[in-house]
Order: sequence, then C-alpha cells, then structure tokens
Amino acid sequence: MVWRAYGFAVALAAVISAVAVAVAVGYDLPLRDPDDAAGPTYLRLTLVIGAAFLTDVVPRCVRRADTVRQMPAQFRAVVRERWPRRQVTLLAVGLGSWYLTYVAFRNLKSFVPFVNDRLYDAELARLDEALTFGNNPAVLLHDLLGTDVAAHALSAVYIAWIGFVPVSLAAALVWSRNLRLGSWYVTAVAIDWVLGVATYFALPTVGPVYADPGRFEELTHTAAGRLQTSMWQERLDVVADPEATAAVQTIAAFASLHVGILVTACLIAHLAGLSARIRWLLWGFLALTVLSTVYLGWHYLLDAFGGVVLGTAAVMLGALVTGNARALRTRRPGALREEVGVGASR
Repeated sequence: MVWRAYGFAVALAAVISAVAVAVAVGYDLPLRDPDDAAGPTYLRLTLVIGAAFLTDVVPRCVRRADTVRQMPAQFRAVVRERWPRRQVTLLAVGLGSWYLTYVAFRNLKSFVPFVNDRLYDAELARLDEALTFGNNPAVLLHDLLGTDVAAHALSAVYIAWIGFVPVSLAAALVWSRNLRLGSWYVTAVAIDWVLGVATYFALPTVGPVYADPGRFEELTHTAAGRLQTSMWQERLDVVADPEATAAVQTIAAFASLHVGILVTACLIAHLAGLSARIRWLLWGFLALTVLSTVYLGWHYLLDAFGGVVLGTAAVMLGALVTGNARALRTRRPGALREEVGVGASR
C-alpha cells in the first residue's frame, strides 16, 4: 500500500538527492539545510503537521467526552481510530520523501550560478514587452494600481504563499482520509520542485527586480521588498564564498514555482471535486499570486506562463504514477471524491 501510494515519490527523492550530492561533489560545493526567513523547514513543517493533527483529533474528543475527566480516554480512543500504524506510516513516508526532494531542490537551486552563470533576463524582458505591446508589465501595473497600498496588499499575498505550501501538505496528509488523493498532491508538488530546478539550470534568470531595479524604486517598503533585499545579499554571499556562509542562494525566476504549485493545487482540487468555495479560493489566490509576482518584480510574465505549464505537467505525471489517471480521463470535477476537514466523520 505504501509503495503504491508513494513509490514514485520515494524514488524521485532518491534520484534528486543523488543529483544534488553529485553536483556538490563535482563543483566542490557544500550541502546545506535550507533554512529561510521563516525558520528551518523541517521545524515549520513539523509544527504545521502537529497543529493539523490536533485539529483532527481534539474536536472529536470534545464531542465524545461528557466530562473533562473523560477527555484523556477519548483522546486515546480517537488517536487509535484516526491514526493506526498504517496511517502514521503513510504520513511519515509521504512527508519524508517530499522533504528530501525539497532539500535537494533548494541545494540545487543554490548551485545554479556555479553550474551555469549565463543569465537570460534581457531576453525574457524583451519578450515580456513584446507581449504587452512595447510596455513593461510591472510598470503598467504600478501605473494602474499605484505603488503604496497595492504594494502592501500584494506583498501580503506573496508572503502568504510561503505558508500555503506546508498548510496544503498538512491538509493532504493529515485531514484527508483519501489515500490516493493525498499521495497525488504530495507527489505532484515534489514533481514541481524537480521540474522547477531543471528550468533554473536550463534558463537561469534573476528576475526583473534584480535585473532592472530602477523600475521598482518607487514601490513603498514592504515585507516582500525586505525579503528581496535579504535574498540578494545571500546570493552575493554564496557566490563570493559558499563555504563562508550557511545561507543558500534562492534567486531564480524561470519558471515561477509560486505559480506552478498553485496551478497544481487548483487542478487537483478541481478534479477531486472539492467544495466550490475551496476551488474558488484557490483560483483567486492563484490570480493574485500571478499579479503580485509581476507587480513586485519577482517574475516576468513568461515565468508565470512557464509555471502554468510546469504545474499542469506535475498534475498529469503525478496522476499517472499514483493511480489517479482515471481522474484525468473523466475531465469532470469529482472523479475522486475527497473527505476532508475537521468535522468529517466521527
């Protein structure tokens, strides 16, 4: 059962980890645990999974217990029912394979400037302007939306994505009782990381805000702006001497994984037939994320298009390797019906 659900994800984690080690050895580069501004990924993910576990178990205990004294016994009973050994094993294998893939992805992303130092920002900027009839897309958005209130709002959207990934993984691995759907989403996101890092090596870019910073000087100071500054400093530190810093280089524009992973989430939610409210929230979040990445200068328009292709490919490949191909063939929502949420069952 575990191998059918996560066999491909485990194999993918092993392959990309081996590639990361090979590149590190071949180019004499250090492998790092990819901490970021929100703290170590393993700690952040553990906390989110723990919170999801409690929201899965505690409400059921409260409903069952007639008195406070009955709570410990009901807690144990609910844990036995909701979290048998099989469920815990699936959680550990799914989360472990995803995390190994993510760590390898972050390290490979950091290695890009050492393997391929050619940047294609000028070419992508010209193509962007051709798509917008000779205008710069970011400047058009600045003129349309302004550079103050909109900057703060779109910065919040961009930062919210950082929390979206662990929360969505928790929903797939903890709240979900649908094994095939959970493994599909976790595997597809891992595929997103692998496809994403492949595009970074094939077409290295740093993004508009770094390639042409003058166009973004009028934006008010935001959390996203501070993140851009710190990421650029980390890139400079890593490129100058990768052994002298614990940081990893995290700047790469094409293709946009912010867009790619949200496309993956939107498509799987649609094909699985999740509630209309969830689907609309996800599609809305995707639209705002595309807007924010271009407005704030993280990405070119072409990066967003690349993210759409990447995220769609991850959904299709993920469906094939986790036994969900039927959901693609039916071409209608609800091919896989999901039971998710704190209030579902018992």
